[in-house]
Amino acid sequence: MSNQLVPKILIDAAARRFRILSEPVRLMLLNHLNRTGPMNVRELVDATGQKQANVSKHLLQMCDAGILERRREGQNVFYRITDPTISAICLLVCGQLKDQLAEGAA
Repeated sequence: MSNQLVPKILIDAAARRFRILSEPVRLMLLNHLNRTGPMNVRELVDATGQKQANVSKHLLQMCDAGILERRREGQNVFYRITDPTISAICLLVCGQLKDQLAEGAA
């Protein structure tokens, strides 16, 4: 697909996905979920220092976008990343930024 013109419907879907990823709090949440696996809201609140309402709002938006999946276990709801490309995208971008910062410091 790299040499082909990407259809508009896929461009629009990619733009929606990148909009979801444009929020720093969401990236923090994804970072924790990527490192530890499934976590509940309380664990994510403790890990990020964000308010519970804010964390819940962002988790719901990522679930609606198909990035996360939630599973109820008793009174807890656990979230996990369902789209394997999300971790790859974040690691790729962060790796490039780290390299740029290192070059600027040298």
